[in-house]
Amino acid sequence: MDERYFQEAYAVMNEVKKVVIGKDECVKLAMSAILAGGHILIDDIPGVGKTTLAMAFAGAMEMDSHRMQFTPDVLPADILGFSMYDKAQGAFVYQPGAIMCNLFLADEINRTSPKTQSALLEVMEEGNVTVDGVTRRVPEPFVVIATENPVGSVGTQLLPESQLDRFMICMTMGYPDAENEIAIAKGRSNGMQLSDVQGVIPAQELTMIQAEVENVFLHDEIYAYIVDLARATRENSLVELGMSPRGTIALAKMAKAAAFLSGRDFVVPNDVTEVFPAVAGHRLVLNSKARVGHVTTDTVLGQIMESVRTPKVRK
Repeated sequence: MDERYFQEAYAVMNEVKKVVIGKDECVKLAMSAILAGGHILIDDIPGVGKTTLAMAFAGAMEMDSHRMQFTPDVLPADILGFSMYDKAQGAFVYQPGAIMCNLFLADEINRTSPKTQSALLEVMEEGNVTVDGVTRRVPEPFVVIATENPVGSVGTQLLPESQLDRFMICMTMGYPDAENEIAIAKGRSNGMQLSDVQGVIPAQELTMIQAEVENVFLHDEIYAYIVDLARATRENSLVELGMSPRGTIALAKMAKAAAFLSGRDFVVPNDVTEVFPAVAGHRLVLNSKARVGHVTTDTVLGQIMESVRTPKVRK
């Protein structure tokens, strides 16, 4: 493993931590997803730093970023772009939408219409934007970070399973503890802003680090362990819909990223279990038996990890 790339990844996280205080595990999890080439969904109440986290990563990696507040009147064309007739050229000219950037922040994504939500599907899966039959690539690297308020909040609606499955991870941040909340209040009252985050690597350097993460070794026994976990979600008596094969791929990629951030060029079982809840949680749909028994997704995931045999690492 190239030590330079490892140091650069940690430099990015340390820069983000300047404005995201007391959430080191969240920062590491988000960094893992970015290094794995995935998209991130942050599900939490307003005001806990979801947007700050996303924009801090964009600043630390010098990424061209666009932020869109998703409201009921946002249209697919606002995201993807549209064609406008240009008299000078005598032809229709593509006007890029907000998605044409390195990091797209979809703020409160579950407040907009399903039609607009679905406009992200092709882009998130394939990195393409198709407008008027013409397909265009988005810039590389490309990351979507979406935030949503918990279901039941005013003006929100569920994301379809097909779109949830395209997010590599779903994470929550939660309230800070008392000590860190004091630090946050002091920092903001003393003028600490997102503009204080300095760029430590250029955006194109991220693609080099992502390539290094792809080369992390994953043994066949670990692959089998990942598949066993995925199959256990589908066979659990409390689960109506388990992990898809796309989720299995995401778990393998996230395990590689977790190993990389631990300073290793090979994956151990602990890397898999560390990221499993964030990869699998939003992909599960619990059945009526679980809902009647007030069983949570976290409880089911804990049971699954206990039931699946953990492979032993050979030196």
